[in-house]
Amino acid sequence: MEPMATCVLCGENFAESQSIYLDDDCLCPTCAEERTVLCAQCGERIYNDDNAGDARIPLCESCYDRSYVTCNDCGRVIHLDDIYYAETDEDDDTPLCYDCYTRSSLERVIHDYNYKPEPIFYGEGPRYYGIELELDNGGEIRKKAASLLEVSQSNGAETLYCKHDGSLNDGFELVTHPMALDYHKQEMPWQAILQKCVELGYSSHQAGTCGLHIHVSRSAFGVLEEQQDACIARILYFFEKNWEELLKFSRRTALQLERWAARYGYKEQPMDILDHAKKGYHGGRYTCVNLRNHDTIEFRMFRGTLKYNTLIATLQMVDRICDMALSLSDEELKAMSWTTFVSDCHQPELVQYLKERRLYVNEPVESEVEL
Repeated sequence: MEPMATCVLCGENFAESQSIYLDDDCLCPTCAEERTVLCAQCGERIYNDDNAGDARIPLCESCYDRSYVTCNDCGRVIHLDDIYYAETDEDDDTPLCYDCYTRSSLERVIHDYNYKPEPIFYGEGPRYYGIELELDNGGEIRKKAASLLEVSQSNGAETLYCKHDGSLNDGFELVTHPMALDYHKQEMPWQAILQKCVELGYSSHQAGTCGLHIHVSRSAFGVLEEQQDACIARILYFFEKNWEELLKFSRRTALQLERWAARYGYKEQPMDILDHAKKGYHGGRYTCVNLRNHDTIEFRMFRGTLKYNTLIATLQMVDRICDMALSLSDEELKAMSWTTFVSDCHQPELVQYLKERRLYVNEPVESEVEL
């Protein structure tokens, strides 16, 4: 006669050959099926009440602690290799599963580096400017970013968004939608935004890690690609011809420019520099004028700033360079000196900045500290 066993859970007698053991506990097949589960990681049998995972991925406590976390939003168990992180109001990361991360990304305050919303154009075109202003040393913190967005929306327009930037130590970047120069100066609350950055503990110029990048719409240089190329070639030539002056204007060091905004190299004809940039140069987007974007060209030379006059003056300088590229022929550009160029700069913010940097017809003035 077959030996019998007794289930420690239900007390029923059953054939010992059907016994299922959990440590020293003898279980009948019915109780084993209903009240225990196998760890999905190591295969160990555990009681349902000791399941550290969930119904989808049952886990013993050791395997959970070693290889899994729980989604902060839905409670789903996820492997460490499948974690996505969301921002919180504190300076830490919250683990999410992919589905919850995807939903939350629509409500994120500091977006991923590759985030690119549908552009909203402000002011009268076709010359629109988009600014990327990097902030550092104040934390990549959701609450701080949200307060900056609130200031930027004081005029009721959604003009600004925030993005992660891996080149920064402890901050993020502010990115504007495309705006006409007059809109930047008259409608965009830049003074309030920059002051709020200072109040929140951020720096830009002083951080040493931050840039001020300005995108200009390619359509501002003509409808046809040939028209655009001719203007862009003159812009590249202007940068090469006046590199030392623009280095002073940028507030960058030569080493910083070599790393983040390298020059293409001087050539006698503007179009030769553009051809070199398109065909033979491999600096990628880390060039003084980045041509890798389809709809814009990007001026990357300038150091970040939280000083209002410097930001506006930099925009005005880029605008002046665009004017020159549109209005001059190649020969007129080649004959133009830096002194002639700046003598036609009349915007008060730009003139003030040029004087501060000792770049305006020998009329230096004292400047306030950059932030």
